[in-house]
Amino acid sequence: MNVVKHHERRIRKVCDFIDGHLDEALSLEELSSVGASSKFHFHRVFKSFMGISTIQYVLLARLKRASFRLAFEPEHSVTDVAFEAHFESLEGFSRAFSRNFGQTPSQFRKQPNWPSWHSKYEFNPPKIGDRVMDVKVVEFCETQVALIEHKGSPKLVYNTAAKFIDWRKSTGLSPVKTSHTYGVPYSDPADTVEDEFRFDICGVHQGNVPKNAFGVKSGVIPGGRCAVAVHKGSHDLISDTVYYLYRNWLPESGEELRDFPCFFHYVNLVHEVDECDLITHIYLPIR
Repeated sequence: MNVVKHHERRIRKVCDFIDGHLDEALSLEELSSVGASSKFHFHRVFKSFMGISTIQYVLLARLKRASFRLAFEPEHSVTDVAFEAHFESLEGFSRAFSRNFGQTPSQFRKQPNWPSWHSKYEFNPPKIGDRVMDVKVVEFCETQVALIEHKGSPKLVYNTAAKFIDWRKSTGLSPVKTSHTYGVPYSDPADTVEDEFRFDICGVHQGNVPKNAFGVKSGVIPGGRCAVAVHKGSHDLISDTVYYLYRNWLPESGEELRDFPCFFHYVNLVHEVDECDLITHIYLPIR
């Protein structure tokens, strides 16, 4: 079977599952299981093929059913349609409907703008461009680290990074000049509810981390095979390289993902060099 088609069939299976279970709570764990993918990678694999996140797809699937109710079943009130679509209030439903379709539910019920509506269901993967990246497969050795967990808004990661730098400076452990620095995002910050986003900032450190006021603790980045690509420039554009691995390299490689997130090795840091000179190695764990 064509490997790309194999991945597409997995994603189609997930979409069909969502479409058939709109009245249920759909968790990332359940959907990744349906797609036979690690929960650490599923959201990016899905988005690389569909162009939207699973959360957005679920929302649009529920709004599609709501649209049909509004257009063809006048016996259902707008409030009933809103609650069926899993909204807690009519106001929230109206905002979401208007944001996606450019019409309020009442306007759509009276005169649906079907051409605009259809355009929302023409899913397209993110554009990666015509570039070809050099991707290598390496054996990553298990690495003991000191880490600090960032939980919450991705926009506040630098606050947590500052704490980790202060810990390094005050203790002399995992010195930045001689110890590699890693970042481990447990999900895509663009598609994760802020309260659920986790990003570990790590520095190589052997042995236990002494108890400290910064919240730094011991951890391990597991060893194993990894695909590695080099990202050059701003960290704000790192997702371009990440999605190249998921959408371009992975399907063609025939490789399967391991149950650990992709992670970054920061060869240099934002306070050391100009942004255009930043170099980041992106590791995609594979079996």
